[in-house]
Amino acid sequence: MSSSSTVLVTGGTGYLATFCIARLLSDGYNVRTTVRTLSRAADVRSSVNGLAPGLASRLEFAECNLLADAGWNDAVAGCDAVLHTASPFPAVAPKHDDEVVRPAREGTLRVLKAARDAGVSRVVLTSSIAAISYGHGHTSSVCTERDWSDPTNLADTNAYERSKMLAEKAAWDWMEREGGGLQLTVVNPGAMLGPVLSKDLSTSTTIVTSLLNGSISGVPRFGWPICDVRDIADLHVRAMKAPHAAGQRYIGSGPFYWMSDVADVLRTRVPELAKRVPQRPIPSWLLRILALFNPIIKNQLFELDAYRPISAKKAKDELGWEPRPNADAIVATAESLVREHLVTV
Repeated sequence: MSSSSTVLVTGGTGYLATFCIARLLSDGYNVRTTVRTLSRAADVRSSVNGLAPGLASRLEFAECNLLADAGWNDAVAGCDAVLHTASPFPAVAPKHDDEVVRPAREGTLRVLKAARDAGVSRVVLTSSIAAISYGHGHTSSVCTERDWSDPTNLADTNAYERSKMLAEKAAWDWMEREGGGLQLTVVNPGAMLGPVLSKDLSTSTTIVTSLLNGSISGVPRFGWPICDVRDIADLHVRAMKAPHAAGQRYIGSGPFYWMSDVADVLRTRVPELAKRVPQRPIPSWLLRILALFNPIIKNQLFELDAYRPISAKKAKDELGWEPRPNADAIVATAESLVREHLVTV
């Protein structure tokens, strides 16, 4: 692909999408993005201008919904590549899996079909480590791109994890049956942190928000592999451009951090922002009792004490990807939350 190519980024109001759009525009690409309603176009332009000043005026918009066919053929028309970042990530547990599984799976297949029919060269699909390291129970084995999560293990997944597994599986199955000349590459990020630009936050930023704002009295034993949204945008562009990336999955993440590790970074690196960050741990036995009365805690209980290490060696070796340290992503999140008046310290 040349820098004059046209790239479609789905889900333009999303956290990752904003950084992908800004990166592509900065690299000289023509960029179009999808939004569920064109009334959000000004918001997207404002966020993109914060990252790539003066370039958002070149951004085109298409009105599309993951659950409807309308608009997708026009959205992909003339595009050389698609970065499909749009997928639901609920802040609270849905009543039924279909609330997130259906738009994730059907939306992915809708994008792939439209891209194939329009002669798009490659789709880069944003999946998640949720499609790799979940459903195996509590194990210390390091997961790689060869691993797949088990959506039938309801004790070690929730609706979001299952939506990412089933959507990515459906994408690979569809490609084998009907992909034709279309190429597919998948990026599997960890918990995305990094600078926030608006109130359209990544759900993962609540890891930092809850520590900074004093909403929790102690630190629970939850943990995740962590990555910076800027590095994940970079990985998407690398996956789009590298000829040998066709048909491959790439994990995008730094090391696994417990929530206590995140708290330690905040107290060490930005102590002026960390006055409310709790120091004492919340015993896991206590959380299990609280889960009997609190549905939010109950929905996340499968994450308690779960150590899920992953390896991003493949992305580093094959694509030259070099993510920044976890601590830098954590600090950038904290500083931007305060700067945008989303957290008061």
